[in-house]
Amino acid sequence: MIARGGSWEQLKRRTDGVVRMVYIEDWDQFQAAARALFESDPVRTRYAFKYRAKRGELVLKVTDNRECVMFKTDQRADLKKFETLTAWMVENMATAAPDES
Repeated sequence: MIARGGSWEQLKRRTDGVVRMVYIEDWDQFQAAARALFESDPVRTRYAFKYRAKRGELVLKVTDNRECVMFKTDQRADLKKFETLTAWMVENMATAAPDES
């Protein structure tokens, strides 16, 4: 499923409790969705990225096992955006307090 139109909230409502991996094509939508996912459950949210050398692609993935958003790019100009989001995620993941159960 590739997000082409609508907002992240509209896409989220369509999942009906089923985990779906959604590629979001717009960086700003992906960044907003990734941050919202992290802020909704900081302890369970994971952030991963993979560089596919043969294709020259960078794939970013944020998931909490209920929702999953992904972004794929082959543009060098997107690397600075990637670095900014990674720094934000690392900073916030390092300071997130674990659940006190």
